[in-house]
Amino acid sequence: MAPDIASETKSSPRGDRMRTVHHGAWTDSARPSGALELRPPVADTMKRVLVVEDNPDLAFGLRNSLEIAGYEVIVASDGLAGVQQARTTDPDVLVLDLMLPGMDGYHVLRTLRDEGVAVPVLILTARGEEADKVLGFRLGADDYVTKPFGVLELLARIEALLRRSKHWREAANGGAALERFGDVEVDVHARTVRRRGERVELTPKEFDLLVALLHRQGRVTSRNELLRAVWGYSASVVSRTVDTHVAELRRKLEHDAADPRHILTVWKVGYKFQP
Repeated sequence: MAPDIASETKSSPRGDRMRTVHHGAWTDSARPSGALELRPPVADTMKRVLVVEDNPDLAFGLRNSLEIAGYEVIVASDGLAGVQQARTTDPDVLVLDLMLPGMDGYHVLRTLRDEGVAVPVLILTARGEEADKVLGFRLGADDYVTKPFGVLELLARIEALLRRSKHWREAANGGAALERFGDVEVDVHARTVRRRGERVELTPKEFDLLVALLHRQGRVTSRNELLRAVWGYSASVVSRTVDTHVAELRRKLEHDAADPRHILTVWKVGYKFQP
């Protein structure tokens, strides 16, 4: 049985014990029969994860779990250090707490996105209100997980971010270079969007979602299909993720976000793109 979302579990190097963290306190317990093991991701090179977390116990547990799963891990204990590490170490994924000393996680995220740092960002925080999640996504987060959490779910989400990041890099090397609709021009290779000639700043996942809709010209696409295509997981994980990102795309690209012409809702089904 996989670990409950209310706790984190990780295997020891011997593989016969589990460690559980609940609200930051790690304890040892026997491995339940049939428990899933943390296995390294399939990759040509070791992927680097930057963890920005000020709770030393939780940072220690995250580092151990990620290293056992096959990742190189860098830990920063405050926001300023996190920004510096993100600039200099070129991480493949950033796991970011929000409540940090010196510079909070929102400020870290805004700073990195303003500088053009496109690393996939997973927010990991105790702040679970919808307004907190929406702000995180609007500032450029790619995923959002609330504490306490299951470590296997966290690893699956990190793998999904890496998988989608690789997919879009590969997709950018082929296919049409430019896509146009209305007064919007999308350069798929450069991952840039312009409206009336002016640059429009999209988060990495907003851009990926836009391209996914463009490539399904006129076809109705369910939220679940878009979650799988862009985020790599199903609607049972985060039901509002697609809706939040679609709302942001409409706000940035449509003439009237309340009456969109291009990114259309198909009631009770999903969305479709209309040129």
